[in-house]
Amino acid sequence: MLRLTELKLPLDHPPDALEAAVRARLGLRGDELRAMHIARRAWDARKRSNIILVYSVDIEVADEAALLRHAARDKVLARTLGLTPDTTYRHVARAPSGGWKRPVVIGTGPCGLLAALILAEMGFRPIILDRGKVVRERTKDTWALWRRRELTPESNVQFGEGGAGTFSDGKLYSGIKAPEAVTRKVLTEFVAAGAPEEILYVAKPHIGTFRLVTMVESLREKITALGGEYRFGTKVTDFLIDRGMIRGVVTEAGETIETDHVVLAIGHSSRDTFQTLHDRGVLVEAKPFSIGVRIEHPQSIIDRARFGDLEKNPILGAADYKLVHHGRTGRDVYSFCMCPGGTVVAATSEPGRVVTNGMSQYSRAERNANAGIVVGITPERDYPGHPLAGIAFQRHWEEQAFIAGGGDYSAPAQRVGDFLAGHPSTALGDVVPSYKPGVTPTDLARCLPDFAVAAIREALPEFGRQIRGFDMEDAVMTGVETRTSSPIRIRRGADFHSVNTVGLYPAGEGAGYAGGIFSAAVDGIRVAEAVGRDMAGRSAAAA
Repeated sequence: MLRLTELKLPLDHPPDALEAAVRARLGLRGDELRAMHIARRAWDARKRSNIILVYSVDIEVADEAALLRHAARDKVLARTLGLTPDTTYRHVARAPSGGWKRPVVIGTGPCGLLAALILAEMGFRPIILDRGKVVRERTKDTWALWRRRELTPESNVQFGEGGAGTFSDGKLYSGIKAPEAVTRKVLTEFVAAGAPEEILYVAKPHIGTFRLVTMVESLREKITALGGEYRFGTKVTDFLIDRGMIRGVVTEAGETIETDHVVLAIGHSSRDTFQTLHDRGVLVEAKPFSIGVRIEHPQSIIDRARFGDLEKNPILGAADYKLVHHGRTGRDVYSFCMCPGGTVVAATSEPGRVVTNGMSQYSRAERNANAGIVVGITPERDYPGHPLAGIAFQRHWEEQAFIAGGGDYSAPAQRVGDFLAGHPSTALGDVVPSYKPGVTPTDLARCLPDFAVAAIREALPEFGRQIRGFDMEDAVMTGVETRTSSPIRIRRGADFHSVNTVGLYPAGEGAGYAGGIFSAAVDGIRVAEAVGRDMAGRSAAAA
């Protein structure tokens, strides 16, 4: 097949306009065009009065060679017409008939799920461990915090089947570079598990929390059918390492699981596991992350600023944004994990601490838009010394947020107008905060470093110049956002092993190698491929 790119059509074009545009661009008549389907659809809103759709289309024609010869003589076609990339996913190894120990995957977030799936498809029958519960039970525990202020430390937004991404907007776009066959594998598996088919071609695909729950269950069924074995409520408390090689893991119940291959897909909040790995001599280093708040505006404000009179168009949906400000002090302030038409959620996993995050359903139909407004921090500047110092930094400000919120998992909140003026909020205005179990109007300067307060105060008026109304006085800020990414990196080499522990494969966001659902899933596949190659190679060498 051939791929034709850069087809531009009006936002309100009729259904047959795309085929007509393909025929016109290529000069095709009658049955010369045999088939076509959309490979990608994006929109260009740089001119709010003239938002256009931009398509890439895969086509089947009667004489492909003749069309390519014609395209070579046309500058525009030479740039926009070529062979459709081969996105067929091919497994890199197959499990030998015997003589190997089953690999262990720790964690069932997107990284662990895709790693387990690929290993299962290759015939390696992985054992999948998760400290939390199955997703339906985990959802009940999460709602218990949101509705009744009851925290279950091993079952919450951070821990349990599906990982932290289960309670999110379900964004599936990323700036990572990876083979198209791998990225396509992620999307096709998600569609097979129940994601909307449009994620295969829209430029900014998302799924939403409710659909993510059923997808996680579907993937579990597939992995189990292929020989994978799940063990929930199974917390790994130790790693058996002998002369720099992994030999097994020990669970909280005292069970030893012998293995030569461990995929470590534990997420960015597994602080106790980070400590255990460091204690066992695995090379762990501090890495940059960010700290800040969640900000909420009426979604209508963002829609109007981004889309103008086209704000209600169903193709465009709820508007998002991406903002960056390079501060005078060298601190970058940026929007993070923007959730159109969503809610701010309680995301702590430890008692006596408050953490915020954001999520949306597929419809993105809630009243408010929310996003993290966060400040970049680095180990050298902000938490020097110990490799795990970033964790202590996070905990300190989460504890301050808990105190400022009233000590009952309410979150501290402040009007933007009050925050910019430098005085506490005693009441909120027209923007109703969505955070459950509730908020306490206060001064967010109590639960953020001084440099972060100053940087965000500098950035908000700048953001208001980019999106009209962004710095409106009644916009609500809720603290504190500390889990933007892992505070550590577990160093790995080109073969994906830990640099000093053979057979231990740090993976995904928790290990410092991903930043969201999609990139974590891709990393899970890459790590599983490395495990498969190593297991097949060891078996061949032994034979």
